[in-house]
Amino acid sequence: MHKITRIFYKDDIYHICNKSISHYQIFRNESAISHFQIAINYYNSISDKICLSKALKKPIEPQFILSRLKERVFFILAYCIMPDHYHLLIKANHEKLISKYINDLQNSYTRYYNKMNNRKGPLWQSRFRATYIEDDFTLLHVHRYIHLNPTTAGLVIKPEEWRWSSYRDYISDDNVLKTNREVSIKSIPQYKKFVDNQIDYQKTIKGIRRKLLE
Repeated sequence: MHKITRIFYKDDIYHICNKSISHYQIFRNESAISHFQIAINYYNSISDKICLSKALKKPIEPQFILSRLKERVFFILAYCIMPDHYHLLIKANHEKLISKYINDLQNSYTRYYNKMNNRKGPLWQSRFRATYIEDDFTLLHVHRYIHLNPTTAGLVIKPEEWRWSSYRDYISDDNVLKTNREVSIKSIPQYKKFVDNQIDYQKTIKGIRRKLLE
């Protein structure tokens, strides 16, 4: 059973996600997604920061790196940004700052989205969901689940066609698999096969769940 938590410990791994209210397509264009990517990197720092809107004096390119820098609040093992939600698979580097980080990230994006769309009010369905990953087996399957989100939703045929996830990094650069030592598969062909073999099954499971809820 997955353990939902609000308590974080250094070096533990967590799956963090949240959805928009009423399934709003809050990440519906490249500009919005790029801003969210910038925010993820910007707030993932132990040092104090001014709000992102004040920091952005001029447009900058999002350099969304699976980084191991010591000053990170956490290390990102995998991510995916979908039209109405996001997924982050993280390894805690500073246990006391993670909740603050996610709140700062979501509040920052809410301000950005509301300003760009001339709206007011909350943007997120609820508080973010954090699931503790207990073992290597679960980590590997959550890793795959995150990267298969776009194919499961029918947005693309193959996961590498979705630009806003870490999957392309994993299948195009040997160093990504080597650096992210928590992922037990170290060969790009083996990792790609591990993910691809589950595409149809994950779609089927989603279809079954949807029918049961109708």
